[in-house]
Amino acid sequence: MNDRTCIVTRRQAEADELIRFVVGPDSAVVPDIKRNLPGRGCWVTADRLHIEKAAAKNLFARAFKAQVTVPADIGDMVDGLLSRYALGMLGLARKAGAVVLGAAKVETAVRDGQALLVLHATEASDDGVRKISQARRATVHLGGPAILAYKLFPEAELSLALGGTNVIHAAVLAQDAGLAVEKRVVALDRYRGGTPNDLAMLAAVADEDDAAEDME
Repeated sequence: MNDRTCIVTRRQAEADELIRFVVGPDSAVVPDIKRNLPGRGCWVTADRLHIEKAAAKNLFARAFKAQVTVPADIGDMVDGLLSRYALGMLGLARKAGAVVLGAAKVETAVRDGQALLVLHATEASDDGVRKISQARRATVHLGGPAILAYKLFPEAELSLALGGTNVIHAAVLAQDAGLAVEKRVVALDRYRGGTPNDLAMLAAVADEDDAAEDME
């Protein structure tokens, strides 16, 4: 079980595409998000669907070749761990000066190409999101980076992590601390099913620009 093979799909993958699980002293299956817990581990594709399928089909017991207890809320448990990990990294990035807050500053960071990613609180208004989305499209149109946006956390969690009040919009800057945040945000987003519509929107802008150049 040392190779990184998903016990559901039987496919090998990189560690960042999987979540490791170990068995605790009480024979309960424990998510090892940071991949540093002792003992033999097994791996599952890093999204909620595959983890809940592993639990439903008793695949953890088969992988560990032992009777194990799988928490009934294992899907929520992994989500909570990934969320807290991402918020913790976000707080560290804020202390390192790699996060800006507020719609105006976020829009500026996007248009300047300094933003690595954008975070909107789940309560963010359509109008506030729309203005920043326009800035993201404009940046791509001008040949800048495709800056993805995520709606993963409520305002209360963002505010607590970032030491602010009423944090609705934030931009993580393209610095070392920001890259650490991106890794955890992408992991959480993937676990929850991803944001294909957001990526498709930016890809469409790039395709339109390519088509326009071909016609010139």
